[in-house]
Amino acid sequence: MVAHPDRPPSAVRSVSVEVLWDGDELLLTFNVEGLEHVALPDWAAPSRADGLWQTTCCELFLAPPGSDAYFEFNYSPSSQWAAYRFDSYRASGCDLQLSVAPQIDRGDPASAYLIEVDQDLSDLPPGPLQMSLTAVIEETDGTKSYWALAHAPGPPDFHNRATFIATLPAPAHP
Repeated sequence: MVAHPDRPPSAVRSVSVEVLWDGDELLLTFNVEGLEHVALPDWAAPSRADGLWQTTCCELFLAPPGSDAYFEFNYSPSSQWAAYRFDSYRASGCDLQLSVAPQIDRGDPASAYLIEVDQDLSDLPPGPLQMSLTAVIEETDGTKSYWALAHAPGPPDFHNRATFIATLPAPAHP
C-alpha cells in the first residue's frame, strides 16, 4: 500500500495486506512496519460500530463490475467493525446486514501484524468483485496517514472507484 502524498506518516514506514481467498471466506492480514508508533484504540467487545475510520482502522471496499453500488467494511484493532452498502458514490449508504460477523484478531507487541480479519462474503453478489484495501493509521504523536493500493488526485478519498484497482475473483466452489 502507499501513503497519500498529502498526509504522510510520521514514524510508520509501511502498511501491507496479505489476502487469502477461499470460497466465501476472505482472510486479511494488515501488517504495519513501525507498529510500535501506532495509536491503538482500547479493546472492546466485538460489535458493529460507526465512525471507526476516525482513528486507526483498516478497510475493505468491494464493488460488482459494471455497477455503481459498492460495499465498505471497516475493521478496528478494538475488535469493532462496520459494514455498509452504497447505491453509488457516497450515496444512499446503509448498514449491510451480514449473516456472519467478521472475526478480528489484534496483534500483540511480538506480532508482525496490526489486525487479522476473517470476513465471510457469502452475503455479497456472486462473481468477481473490484477491490480496494485501505487503512487510516493514527500514530501516537497524533499524525494520521491514509494508505491505499492507489490514490485518486485530491484529498484522501477511499470511496473513489478509481482506487478499486484489485480484483477479488469469483469464489471457486467444488
